Amino acid sequence: MSFRYRLARSQHPAARTLKRLYRGVQTASIPAPWYLVKPMLWAYLGLRAIYYFAMRAFLCEPLFKASCRRYGRRLRTGVFIHWIQGKGDILLGDDVVFDAKCDILFAARFTPNPTLEVGDRTCVRGTTFSIGRRITIGHDCLIAMGVKMFDSNGHQSDPEARLAGLPPRPEDVRPITIADNVWIGQMAIITPGVTIGEGSIVSAGSVVLGDVPPYSVVAGYPARKIASLRDSRTQEAQNAPVLATALCSGSDSSVSRGA
Repeated sequence: MSFRYRLARSQHPAARTLKRLYRGVQTASIPAPWYLVKPMLWAYLGLRAIYYFAMRAFLCEPLFKASCRRYGRRLRTGVFIHWIQGKGDILLGDDVVFDAKCDILFAARFTPNPTLEVGDRTCVRGTTFSIGRRITIGHDCLIAMGVKMFDSNGHQSDPEARLAGLPPRPEDVRPITIADNVWIGQMAIITPGVTIGEGSIVSAGSVVLGDVPPYSVVAGYPARKIASLRDSRTQEAQNAPVLATALCSGSDSSVSRGA
């Protein structure tokens, strides 16, 4: 048995004294007079703001802009360098936010020119895109942390073709289209060929396997419509905002569009 184990188990007075001293050190606290700690806090916050501004303005944003074929005015990133792999086109509108660390993976052997297009005032946070042909996101959308979108499964479903390392068939690479003003909650998965209609909400953790009608709330695996955002004559519509808030509570909805 180790010395530490024997000490922890021992009831000897010396061992008990050592254990009390150890717990005292672990729980010790010192006073924090405001006239001392407030200036320390202000100095720390100021230095942190300067550091993050420099990281964003002089490193992260320029590197991301250099990876884009086209970007609009006031493109903003956070203080992460996005991971971009493969060759493809990134087309961004005005006031787009790419915050947290995003992964953009282009599969150029599936199609000659895979494309990611994002409309004006859309906020993307920590999302993974796997693009074989095209993923299109409209204006005023909110894409939360951990969302994954892929327009191809990446491999052949036929075992022999998969074993041979063949790319997916052209008909298996199906673009994803997300219309305007869509909110996609945290950790949702958007699969090949999906179209999400205008004004809809995809709840956190949903796996979207089929098209989503406009102004709908969907949830689950596979995602199913649970509420409508347009028909105010039904109780379903009255419950829709509550359902959306509960199911998408992890999607950082407090982030302002384009802010």
